[in-house]
Amino acid sequence: MTDTTVGAAAPPLDSDGAGETRRRSPFGATPAERAQQGSGSGSRPAQARRRRRGLPAVLGLTPFAFYVVVFLAIPTIIAVGSGFVDADGRFTWANLTGLAEPAIFGSFVGAFFLSAVTAVVGAVGGAALCFAMLSSRPGGVTRSLVDSASSVLAQFGGVMLAFAFIATIGAQGLVTALLRNQFHINIYENGVWLYTVPGLILPYLYFQIPLMVITFMPALEGLKPQWLEANATLGGSRATYWFRVGIPVLLPSFLGSLLLLFANAFSSYATAAALVGQANNIVSLQIRQALISETVLGRANLAGAMSLGMLVVMVVVMLGYSALASRTARWQR
Repeated sequence: MTDTTVGAAAPPLDSDGAGETRRRSPFGATPAERAQQGSGSGSRPAQARRRRRGLPAVLGLTPFAFYVVVFLAIPTIIAVGSGFVDADGRFTWANLTGLAEPAIFGSFVGAFFLSAVTAVVGAVGGAALCFAMLSSRPGGVTRSLVDSASSVLAQFGGVMLAFAFIATIGAQGLVTALLRNQFHINIYENGVWLYTVPGLILPYLYFQIPLMVITFMPALEGLKPQWLEANATLGGSRATYWFRVGIPVLLPSFLGSLLLLFANAFSSYATAAALVGQANNIVSLQIRQALISETVLGRANLAGAMSLGMLVVMVVVMLGYSALASRTARWQR
C-alpha cells in the first residue's frame, strides 16, 4: 500500500527527445523553463513585429530628413566652407581675418543692437500681454482671438511687412499724411528714420511681441493654483507669492523666450532688405552686399566667413535656450 501511495503522488515523467527523462512539475513549467521557451523562436516574431511597427515612423520622418539635409545641412556646409577658400579654391584664413574690418565688425554690432533691443522690448511687452490674458477664460473668445492673432502675426514678415509699414507710416504713408495735414505733426521732421536700422525696431516688434505670447503663455498657464493656496495658507501675501514662487519659476522660461526672440531678430533678412535698402549696417545685409555687389568684386567668399560668424552666434544662443527650456520643463510636469 505504501508503494501504491507514493507512485500515485509522483509527478509524471517527461522525455526531452534525446533519450533523457526528467520529472515534470505538477504546477506547470517553472519560471526558468518559461524564460527558456520565450527566448527561443517566440522572441524572434516579437522582435520582427517591433521592427515592423517602427518602420512607419522611420518612413514618416524621411520627407523631413530629406528637407533638412537638402535645404539646411548642405547649404550650411557650402556657405561655411566657402569662407575658408579664396577665389581660386585654395585654403586661406584671409576671409576670417576680414571679419575684423570696421564695416563688417560694425554690421555685427548693428545686428546685435537691433536684436537685443527688439528682444527685450518684445519680451517685456509680450509678457505683459500674457499676464493680462491670465484673467480670461481658457478657450474663450478673447483668448482664442489673441492666440490666433499671435500665431498669424508671428509669421508676418518680409516684404509684406515692409510694404505695410511703408504704406502706413512711410514718408508718404496714410498715417503720416493724416498727421501732417490734419494735426500738423511731422513724424519725419528730423529725417526719415523708418529706412534706417533704428527704424527697423518698430517693424520687428510687430512679429516679436506675438512670438513672445506664443512661447511664454504656456509657462504662465503652468503655474499651479496649489502654490498660491499654499502661500496663502502659510500667511504669505500675493507679492510674496510672486517674488518667492512665481518669478523664480517663470524666470528660466522668460529668459529662454528672450533668447528665442534674439535669434529670430538676428537671423531676419527680408524685412530689413526691403526697408533699409542699400545700407549695410547689419550682418545679413552685409552678406548680401558681398555676394551681389557690382562695385566690390572678389569678396564673395567673405560672405561665407560672415555666415560662420552668424552660425556661431546662433549656436550659442540656441544652446542657452535649450538649457533654459530643460530647466523650465521640470516645473511643467
